[in-house]
Amino acid sequence: MDIRGSLCALATPFAADGSLDLPAYGRLIDYQLEGGTQGLIVAGSTGEAHMLEATELDRLVAFAVKRIAGRVPVVVGAGNAGTAKTVAAVRHVASLGADAALVVVPYYVRPTQEGMRRHFLEVAEHGGLPLMAYNVPSRTASDMLPETVAQLADHPMILAIKEARGDDERIHALAKLVRPGFAFLSGDDYSAARAMLAGAAGTVSVVANLVPRAFRALCDAATAHDAAATTRCGDALAPLLAALTCAPNPIAVKAGLPELGLGAATPRLPLVELAEGVERARIRDALAPLASRRRAA
Repeated sequence: MDIRGSLCALATPFAADGSLDLPAYGRLIDYQLEGGTQGLIVAGSTGEAHMLEATELDRLVAFAVKRIAGRVPVVVGAGNAGTAKTVAAVRHVASLGADAALVVVPYYVRPTQEGMRRHFLEVAEHGGLPLMAYNVPSRTASDMLPETVAQLADHPMILAIKEARGDDERIHALAKLVRPGFAFLSGDDYSAARAMLAGAAGTVSVVANLVPRAFRALCDAATAHDAAATTRCGDALAPLLAALTCAPNPIAVKAGLPELGLGAATPRLPLVELAEGVERARIRDALAPLASRRRAA
């Protein structure tokens, strides 16, 4: 499976009564496909995976798989703090039709580098799906180093590393590990252009929920190493990216969904909706020119 380009970590819309809003989810998926998104991540951190009941996860994945109908890869979040639980979760999402699993570095337990290596190899051997490993130290309290990633890159069931650290040293260290069958993907919208110009094959994006066409243009330019076009695309996205820093993900990006008719802004507790005020108006103002560009196209 070739996972590259502009991928979107889908938000999960909820209805006024707190239930899954599958009609809005369908509109969001359609919006992504119409905008050129090349892969969709279901039930990641942006999708509030930890707030979903088991039956809701099943409904969400089954709905997405049916709606997408093989047009792009469907990658489903299946990471847990424990290895055995992660293997079971990957097997489960495989049974629901996922094409690959997003597996985060084990959180809270703070494993050693050897523990991380053995964790991913065990899941790769026994989970039954190709894996996208995910390193996001700001959320897990653990940082999988490039030296450990290098020991995983040759496994045929480990397709990619999604790296959320955006510093230049980390970007260039992971770019050196790229090889046939193993991709480096940026997991940070704010450094995505630099990562792709350095050799990342694409980006798993949050902001693409709101502006898939504009983000696809950025990915196309950067993966083609067209620095001038990348700068133009990045400049167009910069106000929206800056506006979305006002609250932890997915609070801010969900505040933009109602502006596009893609669902309500409400996340599930302990996350709370971004209040009306300066920050929400800033998101609205930054989104307007990009959304009108989409409608004009």
